Amino acid sequence: MGQQVLNGIFLGSIYALFAVGYTLVFGVLDILNLAHQAVFMLAAFIALALVADAHLSLWVALPAAVLAGGAIGIVLERVAFRPLRGRADSNISGLISSLAMATVFEAIALQIFGPDISRFPPGTFPDRVVRIGAATASLLQLCIVGISVVLMAVLTLLLARSRLGRQIRAVAESPRAARILGIDVDRAIAMAFFLSSALGGAAGVLFGLAFNSISPDVGRGVELKGLAVIILGGMGSVPGAVIAGFALGLIEVFTVAHLGSSFRDAVSFAVLFFVLIARPRGLFGRAAAREA
Repeated sequence: MGQQVLNGIFLGSIYALFAVGYTLVFGVLDILNLAHQAVFMLAAFIALALVADAHLSLWVALPAAVLAGGAIGIVLERVAFRPLRGRADSNISGLISSLAMATVFEAIALQIFGPDISRFPPGTFPDRVVRIGAATASLLQLCIVGISVVLMAVLTLLLARSRLGRQIRAVAESPRAARILGIDVDRAIAMAFFLSSALGGAAGVLFGLAFNSISPDVGRGVELKGLAVIILGGMGSVPGAVIAGFALGLIEVFTVAHLGSSFRDAVSFAVLFFVLIARPRGLFGRAAAREA
């Protein structure tokens, strides 16, 4: 029991970190950024290249890859979203544009890194096991959970207490009112993309380390889990994404332990289905009150 809980928390921390970035952009623009999974993948490859080819320490490569993910997010916002903003069909066109950019990013990764699975070199992270009661966890798993929790806590504090966070929340409520109040809406949206993609990039690096498997299509499966998490937690709700991410990780681990891996996705999405029947806006969703 304790081992399953520990494994669920470990898996859920990655899902939650990925989904928090996902829901941040949705909360600001009401648009799903389907290129988020490609940023997840590219950041993992960037960290791998820095460790394997540039021979940098993982503790240098990780923040560098996170910053690179944030920079990719800014490029994504300028290319795929900003030119379409203000159009009557901006939601649908932005969705399609982000999907196109995801395809472009995957093609670039395929050209540079090839189709085969890439792995971090041996010794990238110390192979140590830690006992927690009757359960055991690797030092890597504990570090992944710790890094994920710290990053999500930093984002929560930034949104709640910083000037940038207040600006992002104001734009999420009403871009028109925010502009009247003197807020640079374009900058606030660009910074939301930076933060979102930086978190997605961090999740990609941690996922690549956890499973030591990186490929150009690695983000596709995680994207579906991220969608499930933000829908379950409530579209646009950062606390909801965190709680739902950990919940989904626990559900998957207990399903595999008791029913087998073939039922993992079926049970996860069945739970999502029944929650949405009882609460259509998700666990922490609320009615939208924004003005275009």
